[in-house]
Amino acid sequence: MSPAVFRLALAGALLFACTPALAVRVQQVRIEGLHDPAIEANVRSALSLEAELDKELRPRRLAYLLRVAQDETRTALEPFGYYTPTITLTRSDRRGSASTEPDADEEDTPDDAATTDVASGGEKSASTLDDADADSTRADPTARGTIRGRADALTITLTITLGPPVRVRGFDLGIDGAASADASVAAAVAQFHPRAGEVLNHALYEDGKARIGRALTEHGWFDARMAEHRVEVTRAAQAADLALRWSSGQRYTLGDVRFNQTPEPFLRDALLHKLVRWQPGTPFDQAELERLRSALVALDYFALVDVQAAPEQAVDRTTPVLVELTPAKRSIYSLGLSYATLDGPGISAGVERRYLNARGHKALAQIDWARLRKTVTLQYRIPAFAWLDGWYTASLQASDELTDYVNSRRLELVASRSGQVNDHLNVVASLHLLRERWAYRTILKPVEEFRFASFLFPALQAEYIDVDDRMAPRRGMGASLILRGGKGGSSGDASFAQLYLSGQWFHGLDADSRLIARGELGHTFTDDVLDLPPSLRFYAGGDRSVRGYGWHEIGPRIVTSGGDYFTGAPNLLTASLEYERYFNGPWGAAVFVDTGSAFDGRRPDMHTGIGIGLRWRSPVGPVRIDIAHGLNAPDSPVTLHLNIGADL
Repeated sequence: MSPAVFRLALAGALLFACTPALAVRVQQVRIEGLHDPAIEANVRSALSLEAELDKELRPRRLAYLLRVAQDETRTALEPFGYYTPTITLTRSDRRGSASTEPDADEEDTPDDAATTDVASGGEKSASTLDDADADSTRADPTARGTIRGRADALTITLTITLGPPVRVRGFDLGIDGAASADASVAAAVAQFHPRAGEVLNHALYEDGKARIGRALTEHGWFDARMAEHRVEVTRAAQAADLALRWSSGQRYTLGDVRFNQTPEPFLRDALLHKLVRWQPGTPFDQAELERLRSALVALDYFALVDVQAAPEQAVDRTTPVLVELTPAKRSIYSLGLSYATLDGPGISAGVERRYLNARGHKALAQIDWARLRKTVTLQYRIPAFAWLDGWYTASLQASDELTDYVNSRRLELVASRSGQVNDHLNVVASLHLLRERWAYRTILKPVEEFRFASFLFPALQAEYIDVDDRMAPRRGMGASLILRGGKGGSSGDASFAQLYLSGQWFHGLDADSRLIARGELGHTFTDDVLDLPPSLRFYAGGDRSVRGYGWHEIGPRIVTSGGDYFTGAPNLLTASLEYERYFNGPWGAAVFVDTGSAFDGRRPDMHTGIGIGLRWRSPVGPVRIDIAHGLNAPDSPVTLHLNIGADL
């Protein structure tokens, strides 16, 4: 071989030897042996490999990631109480070849007691080195199975045997000081986990510690400090010793409330101070501040309500309460269009003044005008804070209804007092003066002459709502009870007493479906229900009653040659069960069965309807379009029902 050829061959060999191995790519990381999704999710969040999926990696970078994967997995398992797992790491490429990485040297883990600070939270993940640091790590590309010429696609499998969990052995938890006698604080201490004999779950530990801290703060123990905070884990014994104690100090009291209305005051402070239910010197309770905030929000005067205690400004442990208020827009204007099968097209318009004066009075005017139904409402409200937060209300409503079978005009004056008993229950006591004129009619002439009736009667209404979401509930119930009765009629001799109860129950089956049950029950004590005006009778059929039947068509009727005229009844019974499921974003469907009747006597003539519906979570609220068919007559028409708005 000539010297020139030898030199050329030597240069090529050296060049080939110095060429780095081509990149590899981790296509998938599989985790086997874990049956708890929360644990697996925490392991994946800790693995640096997860952030490098489908990226081309240099062999040294891959070698580093594989080496730290076991340490990262161990760290991620510790918050759940598993400190001595067995971890096997296997690499396989697309050709089916596989190799196993040895487990980390367990002798590096001390068997003696180690103190662990978990104050920063339960779940942990290890940090990674950058590429420069990784390149400084020694690795043998050939041993790692890297092939030259193209990126190899690898699947990394972590097989984990958890082993026995660490359990709490020593347990010292308590409050030193006067707060130990506080019922709310004691309840938070009693709910703390993990306790002796339980698995050392760091998330539960942090939740319990935070719950006790909140209870101390919410009851005015602002000087409370942690006197001892210690978690010791002995890996060899699979045991942990906990010591967690607070020194509570003295409880603060509630002081004066300072209202700040910005940009300038528009309501009297005297009005707002009526909402404050405590006297200065009352033991501090965050629930009192929340009740004040809720009462201010319910007034609907303000766009922003911020209620905060200021313990840093306390004098002799009496803390003032600072309330920041920003007014809402003073006037609300509304305009809408409507269409109903019986009423035809219509328009509604209204204006509400959130506050008329510095005393917080409100006013409302609204008109609903359709071809066959017209209603005008005027309302005036005054804040009422004695006994229960609520309103004194005076309202006047005039309505005119003209359908194929009834011609009715009504004028009603109502004076009421509402009261918010608690977060779920609202009660309204009212006095009604009703004047109504009505007649059943055909297209050409009335079936009977107009009748007139005047009634004066008191009423009591209670509304209870306890749901997770007022717009689209998935858990909870709502119910309404109305009691009313009085004397009047065309001759002044008619009397009545009436009970009406309605309710809805919601139960979420999974994230996309729910069951809805609904029912109504009503009874009227009277000699002759036809002596009562139509607005005081019960009806069944139509939207939110028994779908598959026309509006008010279930119940007693007058049969004439000009048609049937539904008179209403003294009794009402309806029930409904609906299954609703959403499939794609805001769109869903429903199936339902309704049954019920408005009836005389003791035996209801139940009418049942079934149907399907389309659901849409629109920006303005749920939209429900239902198609239903009544089962009581084979020739019953298919009915279409449209509802827009919240379920409650």
